Amino acid sequence: MVSRSYSNLLELASGGSGGEPLPSLGRRRIPRVVTASGIVPDLDVSDDDAASAASDHSSHAPRERVIIVANQLPVRAARRAGAGGGWDFEWDEDSLLLQVRDSLRAHHGRADVEFVYVGGLRDDVPPADHDEVAHELLEGFRCVPTFLRADLRSRFYHGFCKQQLWPLFHYMLPLSPELGGRFDRLLWQAYVSVNKIFADKILEVISPDEDFVWVHDYHLMVLPTFLRKRFNRVKLGFFLHSPFPSSEIYKTLPVREELLRSLLNADLIGFHTFDYARHFLSCCSRMLGLKYESQRGYIALEYYGRTVTIKILPVGVHLEQLQSVLNLPETGVKVAELLKQFYHRNRLLLLGVDDMDIFKGISLKLLAFEQLLLQHPEWRGRVVLVQIANPARGKGKDVKEVQEESDAMVKRINDAFGQPDYQPVILIDKPLQFYERMAYYVVAECCLVTAVRDGMNLIPYEYIIARQGNEMIDRILGLGPSSRKKSMLVVSEFIGCSPSLSGAIRVNPWNIDSVADAMDSALEMPEGEKVLRHEKHHRYVSTHDVGYWANSFLQDLERTCLDHNRRRCWGIGFGLKFRVVALDPNFKKLAVEHLVSAYRRTTKRVILLDYDGTLMPQTSFGKSPTSKTIDMLNSLCRDKNNMVFLVSTKSRVTLTEWFSPCENLGLAAEHGYFLRLRRDAEWQTCVPVIDCSWKQIAEPVMKTYTETTDGSTIEDKETAIVWSYEDADPDFGSCQAKELHDHLESVLSNEPVSVKAGLNHVEVKPQGVSKGLVAKRILSTMQERGDLPDFILCVGDDRSDEDMFEVITTAAARGPSLHPEAEVFACTVGRKPSKAKYYLDDPADIVRLVQGLASVSDDQAHDGGGGGTPPLDDAATDTIPR
Repeated sequence: MVSRSYSNLLELASGGSGGEPLPSLGRRRIPRVVTASGIVPDLDVSDDDAASAASDHSSHAPRERVIIVANQLPVRAARRAGAGGGWDFEWDEDSLLLQVRDSLRAHHGRADVEFVYVGGLRDDVPPADHDEVAHELLEGFRCVPTFLRADLRSRFYHGFCKQQLWPLFHYMLPLSPELGGRFDRLLWQAYVSVNKIFADKILEVISPDEDFVWVHDYHLMVLPTFLRKRFNRVKLGFFLHSPFPSSEIYKTLPVREELLRSLLNADLIGFHTFDYARHFLSCCSRMLGLKYESQRGYIALEYYGRTVTIKILPVGVHLEQLQSVLNLPETGVKVAELLKQFYHRNRLLLLGVDDMDIFKGISLKLLAFEQLLLQHPEWRGRVVLVQIANPARGKGKDVKEVQEESDAMVKRINDAFGQPDYQPVILIDKPLQFYERMAYYVVAECCLVTAVRDGMNLIPYEYIIARQGNEMIDRILGLGPSSRKKSMLVVSEFIGCSPSLSGAIRVNPWNIDSVADAMDSALEMPEGEKVLRHEKHHRYVSTHDVGYWANSFLQDLERTCLDHNRRRCWGIGFGLKFRVVALDPNFKKLAVEHLVSAYRRTTKRVILLDYDGTLMPQTSFGKSPTSKTIDMLNSLCRDKNNMVFLVSTKSRVTLTEWFSPCENLGLAAEHGYFLRLRRDAEWQTCVPVIDCSWKQIAEPVMKTYTETTDGSTIEDKETAIVWSYEDADPDFGSCQAKELHDHLESVLSNEPVSVKAGLNHVEVKPQGVSKGLVAKRILSTMQERGDLPDFILCVGDDRSDEDMFEVITTAAARGPSLHPEAEVFACTVGRKPSKAKYYLDDPADIVRLVQGLASVSDDQAHDGGGGGTPPLDDAATDTIPR
């Protein structure tokens, strides 16, 4: 069936239920909404239906389509005057979302890509007009509007977004009600509700097998969860245009984990700078325990079997738009006016262009300019600072305070340094046409961007393109065809474009003296150096435009999503803790009925069980086995058809002490291959003689790192030694672990040991030691005796158990160490990437499984079931490595 909202939208776009649908939203797409893989996993399709669908697909090859989702649509709406009412719409040429489409189609080989926009309008649309407006926007602009009630939109945008997320992401903590908004649960609920509304609108138009969805900015950070919950394999990218704060700031947010987990439901997450990405990755490490790694140049996180890729690339400007504005006649007229106002009077123009908000540093810039005039009297009467203050996007007390402070400082500077024909500071606090702003760029000797924290800020890029000019501008400026252009930039260290502008003078905006000195340096710099800096910047800006940025993002999104249909997906978790587990197609939950059936009909069984995290939960404080566990294992071991081994990383002494009541249980300790084997109804302990003199070298080195790494510990495992930093600071612990690993490899290079780094630990143990080799020795011993197992169950929960899984699955595929019709069950604990073929959810499931097998053995014993596996003879002890 087709969702009602989806079919209604199609009918609306086509002018009614009987009209023809739009080509790109035609009926070919309708079935794909409900047959998308991961949504209806067991849907039955007949051969005829499949052939028909394949024929239809081949005859109507779909266009590549990108659904761009943002808080606001790239359109402007205006209510028509008069009694008839109605609405007029036009593209917003200043919108980044529109620039992405135009630039990609023009220069990056994506002329046939269809773009659909989902977002809100700036104006309130009465409910009675919703259908008409939605129809016009979809039909004429390929836009799907989200209509929000005025009160909901206010709580969402001016509430949670601007009072809580925006200040926090710009490093403002709500230490008092005046400094950013205190967390308000009602505002958070409004934020989540709006994100859900956006997700519902996307569902009306998406074809999940084909479309790419690109979500923009902090307004929609929980949207990925809603989409991933509906379509497990949706191709989803997210780009954050604001800064991402350090973990020390971010972790103060009460809903920190909900936002992180929601972002991780995207396939690709983009940031402007490495600093922002590093902060995000640090938060994932500290709050979710996730590790990241570099995969052939790409930074990636493994999240429940899915690979989430991190993209680092700053956005660029739309070159064609800037150049077209420079070509406008009115731009030339404005440039001529400004030349007359400033340069013909021998005045140099410093330019600032900022929004009127607390993070743009306008007051700090004014203080620095005041300091320049105080320290360098020679610039008085010659230098003018023009500060263009765009209207603030938010509202509130802080915006009013910034406005009042700026006005007061401008008045003070002009009163102190002004002359009858000289005004040091010109504050323009009214909206300017874009061509007017470009004209100011053209005549400015230096552009000042001193924001205390900003996501990207494209003002420096626009300034560089404007200073490059064109023929018309050159004529007005009196420049010849061979004249080399120049520009100067003073930029804050705390804005996203700073790393890409290596020729700019970078400043700490809080250091007033430093900014004043930077202004003086920019004015005094030799012309040749200004030219070289400008040319370097222009090469970068002109090649890394908005189209380059968007194309690179979409290419990485396509690459990241290549294996979507090759993975099996499950959705787990409730609410905003929902996530998708993506696993190999052959990986499935172990069916107890199937296992018990195989157990009943086999007579030579090998059972290998891990202990910590398998029979005993990792979180348990008491690790010793309960009487219930001992009874369960004894029931298995009394069955003469079984060879049961507990394969653990615990020491020989601990295993012997804990499991001595289990008379027929084989014990195998990974470290040193301690093995307790049955021989003629008795058990013999075989302990190889292992030289551990290397510990005298390794332990002092580990102690040094333990003393310098708070929260780290050393654990001696008889024939191995482990340095753990699980309770240490994750970043510092990881750094120390790398150093310790290299240090140990250096000092132990001549010893027969291996140094391995694992999750939150570094381990030194004899070479070749692993649970896999224990499993291999047990199987080879039985093979030498001519006893080929026809049933193997191997259960474990962590990386050390993967070697066992690999050994038994390889034996099943290549054997002759197993019976030709052997039943092999390699089972891990939890749904996660593994070499095992099966999984169970938690240790409680494992215990229930083992109890079930023990009950079968007890029943068979009562029924007089015979047979049995001969005990391992003396040859068994000879196969254990010394």
